[in-house]
Amino acid sequence: MRVLLVGFGVVSQSFAELVDHEAKKLDHDYGLRPKIVGIVDRKGAAISPAGVDVKKALNSKKRSGTLEGLGHEVYHEGRTGIDAIKDVECEVVIEATPTELTKGEPGLSHVKTAMMEGRHVICTNKGPLAIAMPALIELAHHNGVVFKFSGTVGGGTPILDFAKKCLEGSKIKSISGILNGTSNYVLSKMTAEGVAMKEALAEAQRLGYAEADPTYDVGGFDTACKLVITSNFVLGTSMSIRDLDIKGIAEVSKSDIEGARMRGNVIKLIGKVEKAARVAPQEIPMTHPLNVSGTFNAVSFDTYPAGEITLVGKGAGGKETASSVLRDLIEVRRTFAR
Repeated sequence: MRVLLVGFGVVSQSFAELVDHEAKKLDHDYGLRPKIVGIVDRKGAAISPAGVDVKKALNSKKRSGTLEGLGHEVYHEGRTGIDAIKDVECEVVIEATPTELTKGEPGLSHVKTAMMEGRHVICTNKGPLAIAMPALIELAHHNGVVFKFSGTVGGGTPILDFAKKCLEGSKIKSISGILNGTSNYVLSKMTAEGVAMKEALAEAQRLGYAEADPTYDVGGFDTACKLVITSNFVLGTSMSIRDLDIKGIAEVSKSDIEGARMRGNVIKLIGKVEKAARVAPQEIPMTHPLNVSGTFNAVSFDTYPAGEITLVGKGAGGKETASSVLRDLIEVRRTFAR
């Protein structure tokens, strides 16, 4: 199966390393022989019908931040993702460029182009789905391609597949969860150590859990993206991020944390969808299943007749999210085999 990687950040690099290392096992267990025939980064594209040398690509990226170390016969500076999607012969496009929430670009155009070219799509970029998920699902159906996006919610924790497959036969009345590891780390540190938001956020940045500009995480937008994707996929809604009421954790103070503690509660950034969808800091009992610490994610499904079911796991990380991309690729392979 020929694969084109569009975006070569932490997730794509981890995926490339994973399929290279596990090649024999993937072939033996799943009949899956992925061949990475193209890699697109910010400055150009490495293309090789025989398969890009993954080890060389990873070493080049580590040394110079580009793929130029693969040589001029393979690496073409200035070649865009759209160019590669149209020109490179492949079955699957993995879209893993950074999330952008104003227009969802360039990821949205990458996904649309791939579908119209008859390529199956695996997407880890939340932007296109947060803005235009119902339209993209319809476009995939119209073009007869598979569209998978497990890595957009929960990292390596199979939140979407769990709800869709393991809760079959149950009515899901509502979904609520902690969907952003950065915010959860900050609030956990404020609760455990009594520090102010500024100090907790600085520590998260030092450890690499938060970006230099943490607005996307602490502002609640990452949680909102994941809630939109989960609601649309699991509950069949047709919402975009514009439909949500979003409030982040920037205004949560030490006194708020202490007040909650005295009431036997903790404050968490919760995304919830029932009749409406919203993201906001919320007090929950210390004994609540959603009271997870650090960078963990947790999602509770209120179901009938089984009641509340909660899934907990790591919500981010290159290797973890790469494992979700691999799950999606195996599912595409199964679709081919039918």
